[in-house]
Amino acid sequence: GHYELVKLNLKNPAVVDYILDTVKFWREEFGIDGLRLDVAYCLDLDFLRRLRSFCNGLGDFFLLGETLHGDYNRWMNDEMLHSVTNYECYKGLHSSLNSMNLFEIVHSLKRQFGPEPWTLYKGRHLLSFCDNHDVTRAATILQNKAHLPLIYGLVFSMPGIPCIYYGSEWGAEGDKRNGDWSLRPAFEAPEWNELTDTIAAMAKARRESRALCYGDFKDLLITNKQTVFQRAVEGERVIVAINAEDRPFTAHFNAGCGRAVDLITGKMHDFGGGSELPPYSVAFWKCE
Repeated sequence: GHYELVKLNLKNPAVVDYILDTVKFWREEFGIDGLRLDVAYCLDLDFLRRLRSFCNGLGDFFLLGETLHGDYNRWMNDEMLHSVTNYECYKGLHSSLNSMNLFEIVHSLKRQFGPEPWTLYKGRHLLSFCDNHDVTRAATILQNKAHLPLIYGLVFSMPGIPCIYYGSEWGAEGDKRNGDWSLRPAFEAPEWNELTDTIAAMAKARRESRALCYGDFKDLLITNKQTVFQRAVEGERVIVAINAEDRPFTAHFNAGCGRAVDLITGKMHDFGGGSELPPYSVAFWKCE
């Protein structure tokens, strides 16, 4: 926060009208298609309802809120925000890799998006990320640099809206303990490398797959160091396989199909006799 910022009374109709008029100005003058609301978990809920109702009249307009803990449905619903930041899974992404306990992130994904009727956010699209301007960068917080492609494999394959923080696609480092400015440097030029190529391939695979964008979530295999799960939507199934270990692993699971194409590499894969996962590998297998 900043102590010189004005604290607005969102219960005052005149204040709310002023804010909504400002939103309208930015929409009409600059054609913005959404807002990211900082510390949305502190905003008055009636204000969020009024904001959503107003923005529904602006056409295709997206409301994203910053939230940390609790039940995200409190702010993300048909009357308030379209989406919120998924900090629960942010923590699980790096923590499960550092502790070599993939059960942690899979548990969160099942709790949020699993096939059971009680799961929290089925059908919702939370913002998925492994770092941002407020936290230590992924390349710094991960204890094993070989896990960098894997954490992005999870970001691009889990339910939600994947988000990349500028510079992290090059593996830029930054430690929150050194202050916010260490997380927000100026870059003189792109530093394209192998990680960038991998992330670009994952982003392309995600963009071209309805299952990865909109499919449900079902885990097929889980160990401390490997996970295999399915994203499926009508007419398309993608099986995601991740090996966080420094040695090959043969995964045995019911794929429900005989062959698949890896959307990241374009290579064909045969499920017969088990699926060998190379060390530190990610695969997005689209079933045929």
